[in-house]
Order: sequence, then C-alpha cells, then structure tokens
Amino acid sequence: MRSSRVCGWTLAASLTACGIGLSVPPAAWADPTDPTDTTQTNASPGPGAPPPSSFTAITTDETPAVSDACKQFSLAMNYAATNYEDFAYATAGSGNYVNYGDPNVQDSGVVGRTGLREAIAAALNASGTPGLPPEVSAPIASWSLNATKLLAIMAVHGGGDALNSAANDLNTDSHNAQLACAAAGSRA
Repeated sequence: MRSSRVCGWTLAASLTACGIGLSVPPAAWADPTDPTDTTQTNASPGPGAPPPSSFTAITTDETPAVSDACKQFSLAMNYAATNYEDFAYATAGSGNYVNYGDPNVQDSGVVGRTGLREAIAAALNASGTPGLPPEVSAPIASWSLNATKLLAIMAVHGGGDALNSAANDLNTDSHNAQLACAAAGSRA
C-alpha cells in the first residue's frame, strides 16, 4: 500500500518534471531541405543511406487553437500541482488513514481544493477552445474530470488509497494531454 505522502510527492515531482521538460526549448530546429541553412555539412551519406534529396522537413500542425489550449492547460496543471502539494505532504505516511482533524491537513486541504477548482475551470475552458481537435481536447477534458474526482474525494474526506488512485489518474491524463499537444505541434 502506497502512502499518500509518497503519491503526493510523485504527483508533484512528475507534474514539475513534465512542466520543466516541456518548457525547455529544443536544441535546434534545422530544415535539411533549406538551401540557405549554413549549419549543414556537405558530407555524403553513408552506405545504404537515402540520398539527401529524399530528406523531408518535420512539420507540425500547430494551430492557434492548439497553442492556446495547450498553454492554458499547462498553466492549469502546474497551478493544481502547486496547490495540491502541501495537502499531499500533510496527508502522507499513514496508509489509507487521513487525519482530517489535523490543522495542517485542514489548511492545506482548503488551499488544495481551491487550486483544483480553479485549475479544473481553466482546463475545461482549454478543452472547449474553438477549433481544437478532439484528439487534443479529449485528454484535457479527461484531466478535468479526474481532477473533479480528486476534489470530491478531498471534500468528503476520502482515504489515502482513494486520493492516491485519483492522483495517479491525473498523472496519466497529464501525460496523455502532453503527448496530444506534442503530436499537434505544441507543448503542455
């Protein structure tokens, strides 16, 4: 049985790592078919390699809708993680038992629930962006649904197992939404 603290740390760390990883720009965006690109070498391809004329540039299908929605989702996800983190720490370490009478749990629970409500609203707004493809909208909407589930578990004073399960579902949805944004040429 995993403790709420461990899962809270895992949620916070994974959301932070995803945010950092997606905020770092790529080292280079070179177009191998661009004749004005002076960074390319004129070395001949190795044996069995296709001739240079068959190289194609990588293109993305990023649209303003995808860019806006993915940025908004990224902000919502980071905001939720930041506000939930203290609650995860305060409830960790006792297995399924959560001492909701502890002032630290109460205070961090209020902050966590408030942050989740605001993040859910922002993510739902992002998922409904006009022109957003369904393959990007669906995982963002799923994240919102599972964040609502976590919010409800906190509100009814659910146990550590239920909190951990909901947090794991959020991690999965975060990953899926980030992949969908990346596939559409953006990042979340």
